[in-house]
Amino acid sequence: MSRLLHRADTPPVPVRELTAVSVDGARIHVELHGPDGAPAVVLAHGWTCNTHFWAAQVRDLAADHRVVVYDQRGHGRTPEVGADGYGTQALADDLEAVLRATLAPGQKAVLAGHSMGGMTLMAAAGRDAVREHGAAVLLCSTGSSRLTAESLVLPMRAGALRTRLTEKVLGARAPLGPVTGISRAILKYATMGRGSAPERVDACARIVHACPRKARVAWGHVLAELDLESGVRELRLPTAVIAGAEDRLTPPVHARAIEAALPQSLGLTELTGMGHMTPVEAPEVVTAKIRELVATYVTADSTAQAVREEEIA
Repeated sequence: MSRLLHRADTPPVPVRELTAVSVDGARIHVELHGPDGAPAVVLAHGWTCNTHFWAAQVRDLAADHRVVVYDQRGHGRTPEVGADGYGTQALADDLEAVLRATLAPGQKAVLAGHSMGGMTLMAAAGRDAVREHGAAVLLCSTGSSRLTAESLVLPMRAGALRTRLTEKVLGARAPLGPVTGISRAILKYATMGRGSAPERVDACARIVHACPRKARVAWGHVLAELDLESGVRELRLPTAVIAGAEDRLTPPVHARAIEAALPQSLGLTELTGMGHMTPVEAPEVVTAKIRELVATYVTADSTAQAVREEEIA
């Protein structure tokens, strides 16, 4: 068995687990990895994924970083909520709860989000907790609006029909069923690039197929109506963007638009041969970018001072 498959199928064991309580009472499962007092990184996963999606990043970064990962509501070990509990404001509320529960007052962190995790950061851009704790941001394979209009999953000419059919796909209630050769091929076509290794496709399939149907459908409806363009303009932190050149779910047109609208853009990296699942498809690139952001924007002195003040309090 390859080392990469082992990494994805056997997620790292957290140093600590806790529950962050959001404003509506939703209980968010959170994992902490790495040493206390190390520079902090907070990772938000995307639609139909869970904390295991970040396994490669956690294993690498936890050697010398405090890495926080959490399950979005309805995913992984975070329970599903009522029908009115899904929306972009809930994403922002949950992120604020996680930041408050895991970081000392004033402690800075690099915030990274993939797909819906990136949308979480855009939705929370103006929140107090993001302003207090955010040092820099990494947006991976995400979009701020027009997801169904720009999607390339359905091989059709752009237009109203393709948009309506894409909306139906996002909100489809059909169960995904077990992971098979056919389902892996479908998932690779829809979410990954031609250059993606088979073991990484398999790892993504197992993660996606584990997502509860109710949450998958509810969030699919949210994504179909997404409009976070104002959130991009409010994201006043140094922000880097990564996109897969073969991303069909959020094609690079989204990344280019976001990069152009960011108040403090650090540039866009487009990955040839990669699709939507960039942290799994190209883990070395994503991890290296996170490390670069930490080294530039999170100082060891400020981290230590925040932790000391928390201990004194």
